[in-house]
Amino acid sequence: MTKPTTQPTAGDVQRALDDPRRLVVLDGVHNFRDLGGYPADGGVTPWQTVYRADGLHRLSTDDVANLRGRGLSSVIDLRTEVEIAERGRYPIEDHAVSYHHLPVLDRTWAKEDLPDVDSDREFLLWAYRDMLRVGGDKLAAALRVIADPGSTPLVFHCAAGKDRTGLLAALLLELLGVPDEYIVADYGKTAEGMARMKVWALAQSPEAAERFAEVPPHFFASPPAVMQALFDELRAEHGSITDYVWSLGVSDQTIDALRARLIVRP
Repeated sequence: MTKPTTQPTAGDVQRALDDPRRLVVLDGVHNFRDLGGYPADGGVTPWQTVYRADGLHRLSTDDVANLRGRGLSSVIDLRTEVEIAERGRYPIEDHAVSYHHLPVLDRTWAKEDLPDVDSDREFLLWAYRDMLRVGGDKLAAALRVIADPGSTPLVFHCAAGKDRTGLLAALLLELLGVPDEYIVADYGKTAEGMARMKVWALAQSPEAAERFAEVPPHFFASPPAVMQALFDELRAEHGSITDYVWSLGVSDQTIDALRARLIVRP
């Protein structure tokens, strides 16, 4: 598999991001997005097949009905045990999906864990290196779930749908041959979801708004250049992102299954 040699224009990327099918509008979840419609190795990623999202414990009754209507059959929860215990999980008692708990972090960071850095870039690169170190095996397991032909339509999510979810989305899209320009822009689009989440919290959830106010600003950032820098690091160390995914124990068979199922060719 090779990526296209022609570089997509900024207009091409923006049109893909702004496709009205991209954002799934829900009451309680603010960053639920379809990963369809991206150019991928001579084809395109399919719509209504793989989604990325923020905390699905906030879904309303109408939201669950929306997802049931979309045929959602599997949920991959990338959060920690503590996050699930404190905030809940996808309401499988109301919608019987196949639920996979694959925590990318053993625990969320305490203040004393955080590096003394001055920029979003430094903080996020530190965070993503740590997530890959601690949870690379869980990201590999998630890719295997997505490759299972019975798993889709599927959504994977964390708390904000930005970091753990962003890493999995980026690795998946890269394996499908989506150009970097679309991958990093998809990551950057999370900023819009974070803004929606803050507005919702101020209006609907004082407890969530209070939590957000205590979080360092770096936690809310998603500049596309950070994901590009991480990809550059992984390629420098491993040769390619596919080689990195191999190092996590993901087999050729799994990668071939992802490409066979998640690239729609003319």
